[in-house]
Amino acid sequence: MKLVVIEGPGKRDTLKKYLGPEYEVLATKGHIRDLPSKGFAVDISNNFEPHYEEMPDKKDIISDLKKKASKAEKVYLATDPDREGEAISWHIAHILGMKPDEKCRIKYNEISKKAVQEALNHPDVINQQMVDAQQARRILDRLVGYKLSPIICKAIKPNLSAGRVQSIALKLVVDREKEIRDFKPEEYWTITAELLKNKQMFKASLTSYNSKKIKPKNKEEVDKILADLNSATYKIASIKKSKTKSNPLPPFTTSTMQQDALNKLGMNLKKTSQCAQNLYEGVEIAGEGKVALITYIRTDSTRVADDAMAAARNFVANKYGSNFIPVKPNVYASKKNAQDAHEAIRPINIERTPESVKASLNPDNYKLYKLIYERFLASQMAPAIYDSVAVDVDANSYTFHATGRTVDFEGYTIIYKAYSDSEEEKEGKIPKLEEGEIVDLNALKPEQKFTKPPARYTEASLVKAMEEKGIGRPATYAPTITILATRGYTEKEGKSLKPTELGETVSDYLDKYFKGVINVKFTANMENRLDDIAEKGEKWQDVVGSFWNGFKNLLLNADKRSVGFKKPAVETEEICEKCGGKMVIREGKYGKFLGCSNFPKCKNVKSLEPEPKPVGVCPECGKPVVARKSKRGKIFYSCTGYPDCKFMSWDIPTEEKCPKCKHFLYKKGENYKCSNPECDYKR
Repeated sequence: MKLVVIEGPGKRDTLKKYLGPEYEVLATKGHIRDLPSKGFAVDISNNFEPHYEEMPDKKDIISDLKKKASKAEKVYLATDPDREGEAISWHIAHILGMKPDEKCRIKYNEISKKAVQEALNHPDVINQQMVDAQQARRILDRLVGYKLSPIICKAIKPNLSAGRVQSIALKLVVDREKEIRDFKPEEYWTITAELLKNKQMFKASLTSYNSKKIKPKNKEEVDKILADLNSATYKIASIKKSKTKSNPLPPFTTSTMQQDALNKLGMNLKKTSQCAQNLYEGVEIAGEGKVALITYIRTDSTRVADDAMAAARNFVANKYGSNFIPVKPNVYASKKNAQDAHEAIRPINIERTPESVKASLNPDNYKLYKLIYERFLASQMAPAIYDSVAVDVDANSYTFHATGRTVDFEGYTIIYKAYSDSEEEKEGKIPKLEEGEIVDLNALKPEQKFTKPPARYTEASLVKAMEEKGIGRPATYAPTITILATRGYTEKEGKSLKPTELGETVSDYLDKYFKGVINVKFTANMENRLDDIAEKGEKWQDVVGSFWNGFKNLLLNADKRSVGFKKPAVETEEICEKCGGKMVIREGKYGKFLGCSNFPKCKNVKSLEPEPKPVGVCPECGKPVVARKSKRGKIFYSCTGYPDCKFMSWDIPTEEKCPKCKHFLYKKGENYKCSNPECDYKR
């Protein structure tokens, strides 16, 4: 028996199809050895030596792994083909006592028979440079999380956290909010001429006066222009015709997939990640079992395998004609700092069209697969070609400009219409015109407008900004943005991300005391240093050490001087019933509350939440019963006489007595039942 160790159990059945009966597949369900969840576990004085532990909740998996590995003639480590996956394989190898030079590591970019067999035929040693890059990231994040978080808790309020990448993402959101807040709109006007040629109307926008650009700033300026144009003659001054082309976009990377899924499908990051994982690991298809549909989903590369490119070109030629494929295959350049370890996200089998698997997919998985499929197929097709026309119209020294285009050749837009909707096409075609001819004016349409502030980030645009600025990597975008909401630093307003008051306070604090390391340029440079570990073999301890040498001084300085960020208590008119002092609004670990101003002498506290309305009567003492929420979010009902009366129930107790046994009745929804377990009365 040969043992193949993977991360996610979701791909187990898909993988087993291609391995055969002599292989057994075991899933670790992610990490099985890591820095402990509690405790710092990094020895700074000993060259940042990490102290890894086997994870307590993975004891059964580790036991099973050791047992099966001891009986296997060969163990293959097939964790995900990225740095984190490489580190997981390294930890597994450590637990199993495997030798560093053992060729046990197999990688595949797609779960297909060809890719899996190819990987098995060419096992390699664990890539220590990739492991070290991941170790450096883990330890850097531990340094920031464990050393900085206690300081902001002391300075602001308990139960806060900071993160090396998380705090930069928060800063982007906060800085954008401040831009919006400080923005002062400026008035401007547009003037559109509706012109007629043989009763066919086209629109032209005012652009210049005496060959100088013009943009009216107020109604007075507009009125003067309209007066100047009164009874003007509208003459075609120039016509420029050309062939223009629109090239297809590259196939998806992680970030572009996340952006398009939100913008085109309305799917948030969590939903997109979940659906993409399903499509990568495999879905049940009638008559075939579990089948993987797309390649690896955490990538910043736009590279495409030669055979996939050839298959796409052949599919397009057969379905649409050879004129729909370019003479040479389309090859797209990846970003400068892309790891390029994988391909772009694409369908594994181009013959498996979205419609052919629609019945086997849930609606969200289908929509995402269709988006990925069509984007990839379009990326390998010929450009769309347009007949474009640009027209200048003169009227009393004013110039109006009109543009339009019509499709000459559909190219890739035959399957990816989302790219082809231009404003010119929406406004209609320009009629056939000749230079020097006069056209009729139907109407002049002035419109008042105001400059707008930059838009708040959405999840999609924040991912785009993080990628463009080199902050984080494909696997980190979604969890980074998610944790901002989890920590209460951001909230959603429609699709937009808005910083909370707490989020702004934390960001301002970090900006004041940790600007040297919590800034975009430094964080992007650190990502490049991590790349150097993985690709050039730079020593990971040197990278971590250079960060720590600057960071520790900032920690010392902030710890001495940062107490001023705590909000002062806000006095209220409410009087403390225990000592007569005034109650004040304070902020603690679980949010705002009322506390006595004479604290610590008087420790009276009250919730700021309004007392819930009674919903029933306590059967034990007769006092009102109210609905409350448990720590896990479940609703229960308890007596307002607590702690003297400790009655609680998951159903509402009523005053009504059971007609059979005279015990009180519980109400749940529209149903009633007797509180006596020996009575069967229900209504």
